[in-house]
Amino acid sequence: MKLGQIASGAGVPLSAGADLTVTGFAIDHRKVAPGTVFGAFQGAIVNGEDFIPAAVAAGAAAIVARPEATVEGAVHIPAAVPRQIFAALAAQYFRPVPATIVAVTGTNGKTSCVEMTRQIWRMAGHRAASIGTLGVTTPDESVSTGLTTPDIVTFLSNMSGLAREGVTHVAYEASSHGLSQFRNEGLNVTAAGFTNFSRDHLDYHATMEEYFAAKMRLFDEVVADGAAAVIWTGGGKDTDPWSARAADHARKRGLRLFAVGEQETGDADSIRLLSRTPTQLGQSLEIEHGGQKSAVNLPLIGAYQAQNALVSAGLALVTGGDPARVFDAVSRLQPVRGRLERAAITQTGAPVYVDYAHTPDALEAAIAALRQHVKGRLITVFGAGGDRDQGKRVEMGRVAAAKSDTVIVTDDNPRSEDPAAIRAEILRDAAGAVEIGDRREAIFAAIAQAGPDDIVLIAGKGHEQGQITGSGENMRILPFDDVTTAREAAAAQGRLP
Repeated sequence: MKLGQIASGAGVPLSAGADLTVTGFAIDHRKVAPGTVFGAFQGAIVNGEDFIPAAVAAGAAAIVARPEATVEGAVHIPAAVPRQIFAALAAQYFRPVPATIVAVTGTNGKTSCVEMTRQIWRMAGHRAASIGTLGVTTPDESVSTGLTTPDIVTFLSNMSGLAREGVTHVAYEASSHGLSQFRNEGLNVTAAGFTNFSRDHLDYHATMEEYFAAKMRLFDEVVADGAAAVIWTGGGKDTDPWSARAADHARKRGLRLFAVGEQETGDADSIRLLSRTPTQLGQSLEIEHGGQKSAVNLPLIGAYQAQNALVSAGLALVTGGDPARVFDAVSRLQPVRGRLERAAITQTGAPVYVDYAHTPDALEAAIAALRQHVKGRLITVFGAGGDRDQGKRVEMGRVAAAKSDTVIVTDDNPRSEDPAAIRAEILRDAAGAVEIGDRREAIFAAIAQAGPDDIVLIAGKGHEQGQITGSGENMRILPFDDVTTAREAAAAQGRLP
């Protein structure tokens, strides 16, 4: 494609270089080839402008950078916010893309929602994929691992690649980091979901207001005009205040509002959860949509699993799904990896669940989900990541101690921090909790003591396959899988690890 064609489609003015042939986009100077458009961004650690000469030497056709950046030997596309303009240009280059694209934001539940939406679409006969924390999940169920929101080049390249493989429907996670860094821009997003909002990422965002504002870019700027906003409004009689504010953003933008929750809205554009009854292997839901009441047997446990499933159903409905087929698909949803995933059953008959919960609210929700199924003790094993929001650690300890019968505090991903110091912060207000730093030893200890009426919850890492220690050049990722370790511990119950 010609640079002028790309710039015109993105609404970006050019002062020169319209006839240049563009062969690709890159934000890493080591990936620049002749004809590449290079994005030179200022980051927290690395300044991309320092690598402009190397990109030019490698054959970059154009450089997107701040107006004051020095660019010699290539077309300079000046931008006050280079990431945003670079994304707009790249979105014109990476074509085609799937016809139906939806995004999900919120503190917890994004991964479950995009994967459940993919499953519902697949059961309706669509070639569907999801992109998020689990990676890219394709129609044939293959998964390539990745970040919650990959860089803009990877993201758009994945979208285009999926379209070329015949994928028509994609659901992706829109994280606050990705939204604030313009890593998921330029697509025709026809619907967006909002799951919930609570404390997280305050190591990156200065305040909760700043964190929420980053989330709301999805409704304010990213989705297409006239798109649908599917919002979990909360339980009980009162709408969650954060959800109410998300709905205000949707209304201000002129989006189609689709409410999901327990409140009576009187609106046909909604799913109302009338009742939820736990069963042995899941839960029975009574819902109302379009004036019609239905019973749905969801084969997943936990209130938040029901919330995620219904938000996913809402996304499927607003993108053209038939209600009968959508709710039938909900009754056949499969567990999402690392999200209240039953990893093992011990020799005494105690089930062991692995969950990604790494915030106070998510941990409390996971414990509450299992509490309804516990006859004996709920044994919780968890830790907290290093180099992340420190303020949530004591809250997580408080929640675990208050809601569980037995708590073992262990290591998560300590990164560059002292693991013992992280555990000490968690333990500060976790009365009665036991400290076992080695995660494998902690899991073995929890399962060794589990009786037939107990349930073990291993929280924090979910689907992750490694444990991160150190940072920068000293960073190591040690192979570690909570599910595999739980199965090994269950097989060796009663013996030392």
